[in-house]
Amino acid sequence: MVKLGQFNTLTLLKKVDFGFFLDGEELGEILLPKKYADQTKAIGDTIQVFLYNDSEDRIVATTLTPNAVVGECAYLRVVETNRIGAFLDWGLPKDLLVPFNQQQKPMQTGYSYTVYLFVDEETQRIAASSRLEDYLTADSGIYQPQQAVDLQIYGKSDLGFKAIINGTHLGQLYENETFQKLYYGEKLKGYIKTLRTDGKIDLSLQLAAHIAREGLAGTILQYLEENDGISTLTDKSPPNLIYQTFGVSKSTYKKTLGLLYKNRQIKIEKHQITLLEGAPE
Repeated sequence: MVKLGQFNTLTLLKKVDFGFFLDGEELGEILLPKKYADQTKAIGDTIQVFLYNDSEDRIVATTLTPNAVVGECAYLRVVETNRIGAFLDWGLPKDLLVPFNQQQKPMQTGYSYTVYLFVDEETQRIAASSRLEDYLTADSGIYQPQQAVDLQIYGKSDLGFKAIINGTHLGQLYENETFQKLYYGEKLKGYIKTLRTDGKIDLSLQLAAHIAREGLAGTILQYLEENDGISTLTDKSPPNLIYQTFGVSKSTYKKTLGLLYKNRQIKIEKHQITLLEGAPE
């Protein structure tokens, strides 16, 4: 089935002076403008194209790659606002419309927002919405605690930051559990922390401490081996430096150093830690 707002592999039906017409099946013949047409292609060949609405709302094809497709979220910049809504730069000749009724708050030219792309059922046009809660779910049914996920920061709450999980779900990061600056639109790795009884999802940027320590011990030893057996990151180092290097909290790092010290694998000094010779791996 040919889908608007997605990449499709279509067959070339005929060649004209201004491009190719492609077989859009139930959508009819679709123009691929000459500037995107591979002139080595012959009638009957197939080509992968993205389908979108042009300035006259006709469905056209392009070989350009947009910044997002229908069903995805993206952090996009507003290039214009008018009485219809806001228009976003998504990497194609025609900008992407966010109607007024799909704006979580009024959008401003020059600012960027995280939006969800969809096909409007009434107009059959591609549009976007910053009202993510209307399109993504907070239902935790498909996830498990400590599961690794891809996150994208999209908003702020009284508790911390709101994040999109794997492009399909919504979750909450708590400010007192983050050890780095977070920015709207930023993509990063995270973990499912808690599946709440109300169905919502709490997130973390690191594994639970006891799980993290198990893997962290080996990571610290490898880091020491790669740095002549010495590291200036001690249990007194700033939390942000520890997080930048190992991706864990200072508390988890300190407890792991204690474990390595107890196992006689490292020596802890005031300004450095040192790998002990013959330390067991």
